Amino acid sequence: MGPLLRDVVLTAVFLALVRASAAAQGLPESEPGRFDFYVLSLSWSPSFCEASARSDQSGQCGPRPYAFVVHGLWPQFESGFPEFCQVPAPRLDRNIVASMLDVMPAPKLVYHEWDRHGTCSGMTARAYFDTVRKAFATVKIPPEYVDLKQELVVTPEEVTASFAKANPDLEPGALTIECDARRLREIRICLNKDLHFRACPAANRRGCRRDTILMPPVRG
Repeated sequence: MGPLLRDVVLTAVFLALVRASAAAQGLPESEPGRFDFYVLSLSWSPSFCEASARSDQSGQCGPRPYAFVVHGLWPQFESGFPEFCQVPAPRLDRNIVASMLDVMPAPKLVYHEWDRHGTCSGMTARAYFDTVRKAFATVKIPPEYVDLKQELVVTPEEVTASFAKANPDLEPGALTIECDARRLREIRICLNKDLHFRACPAANRRGCRRDTILMPPVRG
């Protein structure tokens, strides 16, 4: 069995296990275009780079001053989420990957997000990543986080309040904070299919439980 065929077989087995698990939990089948809303996940890039134990090869942790970057735009059910809706996934054009590196600064991330989440959108790759960019543009980043020069100690509530102030239409329960043992890791914001903010208590059930967290400064 060649490497390519082996990868296809392993992916198919993995998908079968995912679908079996979803069925056991009573979740809807993962079908392209069948979902209820999106979660936009924005990663605090300085935390990713500070936490990385090895040299980053993606370009994200170089001299360019990345702050919040897109981790992904994830189709969601009201409870649970679809994933890997087409295996193998339709081939992703390298030009699309290159066009996304200003907001998703790692080619492997772009490929992964298409395979796992984008294929569940029911869109072409171009349309999906255009929607990713539009979703990112929908969220106004609080000015105090755009070019953070010094490490900042914050509470999850303060971060939530800053985003609510910068985005007056942000509904309560539409945003959650994710952290590791010390740092702000990412924020997740729920959006309708038309990219308007919406509450999503089930999707945001779990979040950062620390009293305070660190925001490392932007590099560069």
